[in-house]
Amino acid sequence: MDEEAQVPSRTIRQNDIGRYALAGLIGDYPVAVRTPRELSAGGFADQTRHPNTWTVYFLVEGEWAQVLSARGLRREWTSLDRLENWLRSMSFRFFWVRNDIDEIELLDDGLMGDPTLK
Repeated sequence: MDEEAQVPSRTIRQNDIGRYALAGLIGDYPVAVRTPRELSAGGFADQTRHPNTWTVYFLVEGEWAQVLSARGLRREWTSLDRLENWLRSMSFRFFWVRNDIDEIELLDDGLMGDPTLK
């Protein structure tokens, strides 16, 4: 997956996903993205308990698209399990996962110099 998936250039409504899929306009796999929460209302509005959420991007006609609810708000899930269930209900068996919030540890330099790992 390339870096352009970080910032979608368009949006699609969740109720249009089936139509795009049937027309063959959705490419690759959806991307589940861990992100700071945008919505301040809803069933999980406690910012201290859920400061981050998961959202999903689809590659539609060669452009990354963020999914909006039927009301036009960004779709957000509190857990990756819930997002996975939703994707499976939309007939997607596979998806990529991207987490740009949590820090990662760099590999040990000793491993990077090991010729057997190349």
